Amino acid sequence: MTTTIAIVRSAAAKIDRMIVAAVAKKLALIVRVAVQQIRRSRTGAALITGFEAAATSMARVLHQLWLEVTGFTFLAIAGIGAITGVREYGKYESGHAAGPGRLILAICFTASFAWFGLSSFWRVRRRKKA
Repeated sequence: MTTTIAIVRSAAAKIDRMIVAAVAKKLALIVRVAVQQIRRSRTGAALITGFEAAATSMARVLHQLWLEVTGFTFLAIAGIGAITGVREYGKYESGHAAGPGRLILAICFTASFAWFGLSSFWRVRRRKKA
């Protein structure tokens, strides 16, 4: 008994995606109309403006946190690469290494990850000044 499986895109899957897209468009339209109605009152406009200001501030802080965490992570990985580079240098000097290839690789790895980490912190500093 032989079973053949043909992987084709069914029409039902395409229709499901179209339905989801149509629902998303309708929801976006409903939200847009609701926001327009709320903005017509002074209290609603003040609430929306306050929400937008809080969301903008929160997004800025979260972006700064993201840059700092990724910068720290890259610097930590660069530290691991530096430790490996010192170990490979010891092997190279004692003659246990076949050549300088692994030492050069460790140096390039450490330098690139240190650059990524430092540039992440520099971006944080630039964003604070701006």
